[in-house]
Formats: sequence, C-alpha cells, structure tokens
Amino acid sequence: MENVEIVWQNAQAEVHRFVVGPVANNVYVVRCRRTGLGLLIDAANEHDRLLKVAKNLGVTSVVETHGHWDHIGAVSEVREAGIEVWVREEDAGMLPSYDKLLGDDEVMNVGDLRIRTLHTPGHTPGSISFALEGTPLLFTGDTLFPGGPGNTTFEGGDFATIITSIEDRIFRTFAPNTIIWPGHGLESTLDVEMPHLDEWIERGW
Repeated sequence: MENVEIVWQNAQAEVHRFVVGPVANNVYVVRCRRTGLGLLIDAANEHDRLLKVAKNLGVTSVVETHGHWDHIGAVSEVREAGIEVWVREEDAGMLPSYDKLLGDDEVMNVGDLRIRTLHTPGHTPGSISFALEGTPLLFTGDTLFPGGPGNTTFEGGDFATIITSIEDRIFRTFAPNTIIWPGHGLESTLDVEMPHLDEWIERGW
C-alpha cells in the first residue's frame, strides 16, 4: 500500500513508515490495533499519497515535530480532508494553518495508545518529540539522528539548546534500549548514540 512499511509492532500497536518528498522525509503512522485508529507524525509532502495512507490506516489527527517546510508540505490538504493538525506554539506561525497547540509532557490518546509529548527545542524553538508509552519508541523529528543532533544553522536553531534537549530530556529520561525514529533516515537506539555526546559537543554540530 503506497510503499508503506510496518517497522515495529506489538500486541497493541503498529508503526508504519513511508518516505516522501525531495529530501526523503519519514512519515510515521502510529496505529492502535484494537480500534484501528491512527496518529500521523509529520504531514510532510506528497499529499495525495499521504491522504490515501491516512484513510487506509484510520488516521484521525496529525502532529508536527516542527515547522520546517519539508515537514509541513501536506498540512493544508490534510486539514481540508478533515484531519486535525497539532503543533507547538513556537512553530505554529511556520505552518499555513493548524487546529490545536501541543503542550509539553501531555498525553494524546489514540484508541488504546498513549503518546506523550516532549518539548525538545534547538532545531527549531518548537521542536517536539513523541514517546509511545509502554514501548521503547521515541519519535525525535529532526532533534536527534543516528550520529548526532539535527542542524541548528537555520533561523531559530541553537546548538547549545539542542544539546540540552538531547542530554536532559532524552538521554537522562529514556532507557538505553529506546529506539529513536528520526525525521529522515534510519532508526537507531539510545545506547548506540549516548556514548558520542561529548564528540558532538566538541565538533559543534
């Protein structure tokens, strides 16, 4: 179905991933297996394809990890289709439109699933990550990738801030076996990434 891959699942949840757009953005759907309801992370691009996937997987809302152009290209079409779009207040002005604002450390219910928000600024002021409670899954947007933090050279980015987000809000909060699912590229685990924090700080990116 539209080149969508199930990349993780257990008895309660499925995670579907597909890649869209000119800079290969990951789009994820976290889906409750009992109810068939889903949450889509980043309405990035290719709105026709994205909306087909959303319909097939029971998506009722979309959350944006941040407001950069490559992550929000299908926001208008998603809202026109009747799907709510959520974003942090700091990045809300970067979107063409939105429905609701995301707080920090709050829970979104998707069927039986609980997805907790985690404000992780640095790549943008409103960057936010999402943890699927009861699982080792953390969706990090462009905050944390295999090999280091996201780019902080764009307007609104700040290297010291993203390092603080990664160190305090991710590394000190989540177990080493936590799987990170970034906005581009492949997944990794915290136990692979944590030993390299000082290297990232020293190199400055």
